[in-house]
Amino acid sequence: MAKRNKRTWIHWSADEVKLVKKLYPKGETRQIADQTGRTLAAIKQRAHDMGLKTRRWRLWSADEIKLIYKLYQNQTAQSVADILGRSLETVYAKALSLGLRKGTVHHIWSIREESLLKKLYPTNTAADIAKRIGLPVPAVRGRVFLLGLSKSRSRAWSKKELNLLRKFYPSKTAREVANKIGRTVVAVQTRVMVLGLGKIKQRL
Repeated sequence: MAKRNKRTWIHWSADEVKLVKKLYPKGETRQIADQTGRTLAAIKQRAHDMGLKTRRWRLWSADEIKLIYKLYQNQTAQSVADILGRSLETVYAKALSLGLRKGTVHHIWSIREESLLKKLYPTNTAADIAKRIGLPVPAVRGRVFLLGLSKSRSRAWSKKELNLLRKFYPSKTAREVANKIGRTVVAVQTRVMVLGLGKIKQRL
């Protein structure tokens, strides 16, 4: 590990250079810093001298998304970029796609809201949950990432549910049927397509 000295330039070892070649193009600047003890600025300068560039459009990992949700509201975009080892432009673009905005009040989740989120998420969409709790969709998605929630595997339709679907769908909306059966709208629409159900035509 390199010893930090503000007055003298510290020689880069062959192993450090190899690490920069391997990780910098992937955007893993923070990992290089952790392993070498070098500053982010020093690593970026070394990469520049070596003619290396970070792949601009590499995929975001789940951990990176959790961090941007956690940090973006309270830190500068440049600080977030430095922590993630991403460019400032990609951080801005990702924040925009996630619906994150500077200057907005960060919602403090209550125990009740979080419990409801955990209960609803496996079988409901983020939009449905947001409407139920009374929060923006990005806030729901952000909390889902931070809690590490996942969707449950689709359960088989029971005979009773199929009978109710056949009974209600011809005259009711997919959302009304979903509420009666206890399924998501998407699940209802998918099953309707499989069964080939149609609506009752209204007489003119």
